[in-house]
Amino acid sequence: MAMPRPTVAQFAYGTCAVILSTFALLLLSGTSSAAAVAVIAVAALALGLVVATRVPAPSSRRPVAAVPPATPAPVRATVPSPAREQVREPVHERAAS
Repeated sequence: MAMPRPTVAQFAYGTCAVILSTFALLLLSGTSSAAAVAVIAVAALALGLVVATRVPAPSSRRPVAAVPPATPAPVRATVPSPAREQVREPVHERAAS
């Protein structure tokens, strides 16, 4: 069975977790020795891995049943008469043939 490929969201969340946790741990601990920095880096990588694996995987989408388009209602357009004409003439419609 093939292992699923990581999604873009998993890469993004994992990367952000590694960078931010490394930065925060180095600032809070105030260490300068190489061994302490290596321990912090390994801890940040582990945290990033955990965060990346906890991002929910996209669900398989089922195709939606096609819905026939609704029959459009007839549209009646009204055109305003020019402002200088005060008398409105009745609208004569042709009978549908």
